[in-house]
Amino acid sequence: MANDNARDVDRAWDLMKTIGFAMLVTRDGDKLRARPMSAFLDRDANTIYFLTDARRHKDEEIKRNPSINLSFADAGSQKYVSLTGTAVVSNDRAKIKELFSTPAKAWWDSAEDPNIRVLKITPDDAEFWDSPGTVISYVKMAAAAVTNTRPDLGENRKVQM
Repeated sequence: MANDNARDVDRAWDLMKTIGFAMLVTRDGDKLRARPMSAFLDRDANTIYFLTDARRHKDEEIKRNPSINLSFADAGSQKYVSLTGTAVVSNDRAKIKELFSTPAKAWWDSAEDPNIRVLKITPDDAEFWDSPGTVISYVKMAAAAVTNTRPDLGENRKVQM
């Protein structure tokens, strides 16, 4: 059983790395807010990083309520991960320089921009759906409808991170 959990945790990390982008969900009072973010995964540290801007609302929302959700989705291949965790915003300039890359230049001129912050996510748990892909899934759903059975659409697991 422990080996199955370790395998499932590894699969969740692999899917997040492959997908690369997540919808970061925070709380704004009683409302939930989501926005797309480019993820930097550090599996060995059990951490997911994002670069963020101090002038945006998400940083304030996280300071008020650090519980977040990350939703990774690749609809084309029917692969998804939903992760809950705790977020911390920091001004770690060394980490900012380490994570700064070409995509970040769309938002900031350089890693020296004083508005860049690091968003550090520590995962609690995750759930993933790993399907064989859209076409195969549709074929399996059609076959299940004809045979009055449930289709096998891949793996769905919940894991403690």
